[in-house]
Amino acid sequence: MTRRRADFTVLCTALAVFVLAGCSQDGFQLDEKQREVSREVAARVNGEAIYTADVELEAVARGLVVSGAALRSGDEAYRQVLDQLIDQKLMAQEAERLGLEKDPAAQRRLEMAQERIMGNLLVESVVAQQVTDEMIDRMYAEQVRLQQVNDQVSVAHIVTESEEEAEAVWLRVQAGEPFEGLVFNHSKDSATRMENGDLGYVAPNDLPDPYPVVIANTPVGEVSAPFQVEDSWRLLKVKDRRTEPPKTREEMRPEIATFLTLSEVSRILRRLRTEASIEKVDGQTYTPENAPAPAKALTGDEL
Repeated sequence: MTRRRADFTVLCTALAVFVLAGCSQDGFQLDEKQREVSREVAARVNGEAIYTADVELEAVARGLVVSGAALRSGDEAYRQVLDQLIDQKLMAQEAERLGLEKDPAAQRRLEMAQERIMGNLLVESVVAQQVTDEMIDRMYAEQVRLQQVNDQVSVAHIVTESEEEAEAVWLRVQAGEPFEGLVFNHSKDSATRMENGDLGYVAPNDLPDPYPVVIANTPVGEVSAPFQVEDSWRLLKVKDRRTEPPKTREEMRPEIATFLTLSEVSRILRRLRTEASIEKVDGQTYTPENAPAPAKALTGDEL
């Protein structure tokens, strides 16, 4: 189990090397709606504007704030980044005054910078369109199964007939009532209600879905939120573990999102390489007919 977890982390790290240079971690954030760029001015340098959106984007790229977090003009991170952008603007203006951008080498570097930015925009587009919460849930469930192959977990549950009843019991647990004290009056499982809902030590993968994921996301001593199993609703308490628990969904989410993003970028690049005509310095021309076979794409089964 430990080896499989390590392999997944190493794979994500290896794939990260593949991504286009200059793409910040923000490129892998999900649930970000496309927003119109704010034209609110943060500062003017010799009449040229620096926008608050520029400050926010740069702060996220440098890891000073989390994507989506509020960044106010009074914050130290805001002032720090704005001062750096002012210096950057001053230096760019001076370089332009000296005509440095007209140098052929400088023009090529500017073109390459634009290419990197366009590549980053493609990555962001991939995230927005292809890396969904549904895909993350599917891969997380798959990883949980792999990581809990040899797990032995002591659990107890309460089985109710409706979501409303399960929610009512959940609220009482959240209010501090002992889980065991609620089992007898509320659980419909006649086989366990006299035993405080105890199922003993179980192998999570031997239980029906979504038990394996619920068990993975519930720390020892805590009770899960209500979840549905066929025609009933249930709450689950994890009492003990004989093995190290897998990461929760939220802990593994960045790794999975990164893996899915880079896998999709790899797929796009393989297609583009196959369709393109590429001539290297050795004079050999690669066309769709003789292009080298692209590297085999890894799937969730191979993590």
